[in-house]
Amino acid sequence: MSVSITNNYGQIDISLDVISKIVGGAAMDCYGIVGMASKNQLKDGFTELLKKDNLSRGIVVRFDEEQNLLIDMFIIVSYGTRISEVAGNVQTKVKESLNEMLGLNAASINIFVQGVRLVEKQEQSENQTLQA
Repeated sequence: MSVSITNNYGQIDISLDVISKIVGGAAMDCYGIVGMASKNQLKDGFTELLKKDNLSRGIVVRFDEEQNLLIDMFIIVSYGTRISEVAGNVQTKVKESLNEMLGLNAASINIFVQGVRLVEKQEQSENQTLQA
């Protein structure tokens, strides 16, 4: 399935995978996001941290009966951040990115926090502070 946009020059078809990658890239730009999580957690049995090349695997793009764009995002946040603020920032950034890049408006952007991770950089800076 794809999204069709018609303009003066013709028709543009955008695949759902492209939308997923744009959404994932926008999310990774937000403070407090460590990575995307696998949406098939029950099947995998664990939360799989997905690297930047797998951004679309933690995202589900779908349409409802009225053809409204719905997005589900499965994320992992950094330890010590306010989860509600991070989720709100992700929703805002994704909405802005979709509107700016594709001219699309998402009816809903659902955030599912699949885990919290301690970032290695934080561990290293804490160890250096303790040693000093």
